[in-house]
Amino acid sequence: MGDVQHTAGSRKQARKTTAYRYPNERAILAVTLTLVILVIALTATATVCLSAVFVLAMLLISYLVTRSQHQALMANGRQVTPRSTPGLHAIVEESARRLQPGPVQVFVVPSRTMNAYTFGLSSPKTVVLHAPLLQAMDGDELRFVVGHEMGHVSLGHTWLNSLVGGLAGIPSPFFASALLALAFLWWNRACEFSADRAGLLACGDLRKAVSALVKLAAGSNARTRADLEKAVQRIEAEDDHPLSGLGEALRTHPMMVRRIEELQRYAASSQYRRLQARMSRDVMRG
Repeated sequence: MGDVQHTAGSRKQARKTTAYRYPNERAILAVTLTLVILVIALTATATVCLSAVFVLAMLLISYLVTRSQHQALMANGRQVTPRSTPGLHAIVEESARRLQPGPVQVFVVPSRTMNAYTFGLSSPKTVVLHAPLLQAMDGDELRFVVGHEMGHVSLGHTWLNSLVGGLAGIPSPFFASALLALAFLWWNRACEFSADRAGLLACGDLRKAVSALVKLAAGSNARTRADLEKAVQRIEAEDDHPLSGLGEALRTHPMMVRRIEELQRYAASSQYRRLQARMSRDVMRG
């Protein structure tokens, strides 16, 4: 099938780094897992057997859903190969050399929305790009989007989402279930900050990274400059409401205004400059 795969041993690999990980991501994951363990411990007398069965069931369901999604993609999507989409394939190859996600397949699927995501418990992981992205974004913006998704793969978010998501759904009292769900969403948002950093390292241009996020926020309305300006106005107003933080706590993604602010801070950091230079050297050597 011409899978886009990158495996150790097939050629000399650049050094993999995860130093771009958002500083609080691991700490938030540790808090989330600690809460999971505490809830399990507190309810162990009544639910230990049920919890174990539930976790196994969630993992099995996740595996079956992943397999079903993959089969649907094979039927309806178009795999990115040098022959099918040479320009996009080059972007995928370059992003993979920079971020070293391991084996990965990339598909373009028909859709009316602009979106991208990744899934998979085992290798190769799958990155899915909605077709409108290819019309709305230029090469550097696509590098950000592809790099963002490969960052999720490289940092382990893809399989951890299935595992931690299953643990967060363990049967427990209402308050405990709500607490676990909020903690899992908190970690999800930290993962998005990390993946945004990966996208910036892939495209190397803060301006293009921000414009990609603006176009994603605008969605199907990103047709004209006026549409994008309206999207920017909406983004800038996201945190104006005093309850905006509460709404964000119930979402898997941070407010777009916060994602842009975090990217701007990271782009100005010495770590970003160091990693960008190192990845560029590794790509040249590769």
